[in-house]
Amino acid sequence: MSTFVLIHGAGDGGWAWHLLVAELAARGHDAVAPDLPSEDDSAGLEEYVQTVVDAVGDKKNLVVVGHSLGGFTAPLVADRLQADTLVLLAAMIPAPGESPNDWWSNTGYGTAAREQAARDGGLTGNGDPFVGYYHDVPVALAKEAMRRERDQSNTPLDPPWPLDAWPDVPTKFILAKDDRFFPAEFLRRLAKERLGVTPDEIPGSHCVALGHPKELAEVLDSYTTNGS
Repeated sequence: MSTFVLIHGAGDGGWAWHLLVAELAARGHDAVAPDLPSEDDSAGLEEYVQTVVDAVGDKKNLVVVGHSLGGFTAPLVADRLQADTLVLLAAMIPAPGESPNDWWSNTGYGTAAREQAARDGGLTGNGDPFVGYYHDVPVALAKEAMRRERDQSNTPLDPPWPLDAWPDVPTKFILAKDDRFFPAEFLRRLAKERLGVTPDEIPGSHCVALGHPKELAEVLDSYTTNGS
């Protein structure tokens, strides 16, 4: 049995993982999905990391998963807890000394998103959340997700990412092929450039843990010692 440490992105909370948690449990795994102190202007990345560390406690056989902005927190947690595996899910990949706010321009995100929007007729970056984020999530579930949205403080977004190098933890990247926030081609390039890895790809929007929890659980399970 592995314990999956699930770290949400901006404006989100631990609830976003609840369908995935059930799928992982059906495969014999435990999961921890804390709410980060995203709305607290006194909390930076160190406080985010400590929140996760406290939630994990003395659990072992850890697979740390970071979604979206959680890509800045997950490597710090994996390094602190000496995790077995680190997984970035449709996530930002930080470079040493890079702040989350600088990541967008440093990676060429804006150009990549505009180019993809030109190809798909404006679906990428669409301001309608049912089009841009939740297009494959059941409407009632998407509405509940939006009802639960939380503010994201700017406090952790300006300071540089504190690690001097990527942690010495086996790292995987999963992208959602139908993501209209982080285009698939953009993430393929970034994962290769910054991690030297080829992503595993599954169907799904940016909110893939709600739209395709079973497919996501199957890939995550395959990363464990008892996975298929």
